[in-house]
Amino acid sequence: MKEQNVLLDKSLFFAVRIVKLYHYLCKDKKETVIAKQLLRSGTSIGANANEAVYGLSKADFVAKLHISLKETAETEYWLRILVMSEILNKTEGDSLLSDCLEIKRILISTLNSAKNNKE
Repeated sequence: MKEQNVLLDKSLFFAVRIVKLYHYLCKDKKETVIAKQLLRSGTSIGANANEAVYGLSKADFVAKLHISLKETAETEYWLRILVMSEILNKTEGDSLLSDCLEIKRILISTLNSAKNNKE
């Protein structure tokens, strides 16, 4: 359960960073298309992880975490595009990517534990 709390905390703080980035991209960079995609996927990670905690069954828990993992992969994709297209500077992009990849590792570990647990 401790790992799960780390996941919820990290995904929440990551979502806050994504919201702030969204506002920056829209206001200062006039980039709205990718910004909206990033906002949706980046905030969905934590939303689905939170839903997983209140899942009706182990299968529901695993399904929600899989959705969260897919959203993490999509977020990683959008962040890489923003950095490669130089809309987002490398330093900030790398910091966000690092957080995203850490959440991805936690999700994979949590999913593996849940699947291997024979409860």
